[in-house]
Amino acid sequence: MANIKKNDTVTVIAGKEKGKTGRVFGVNKKDERVLVEKLNIIKRHTRPSALNREGGIIEREAPIHVSNVMVLCPKCSKPTRVSHSFLGGDKKVRVCKKCGEPLDKA
Repeated sequence: MANIKKNDTVTVIAGKEKGKTGRVFGVNKKDERVLVEKLNIIKRHTRPSALNREGGIIEREAPIHVSNVMVLCPKCSKPTRVSHSFLGGDKKVRVCKKCGEPLDKA
């Protein structure tokens, strides 16, 4: 689950949102799911309550399973798998499998 982190740009590789890209703004490690901005939008019908005076239909993002997204490399801008290597001997970073560039900011 350390392959995808918050603020990563990902592309969806399976499901109804296949081919679309977005930024991750939430990661649920326990359920292995990620929340991606403006992707996998669901409509929630809510009743009026103390918190939500009006009620109605609320649109929000639903989580996507981590196996259905791939990290987009900022250097080669292709969806890629992630490997890990040590930078400078002691700092572990994520590395693009296609171009070999680090995904994490050093």
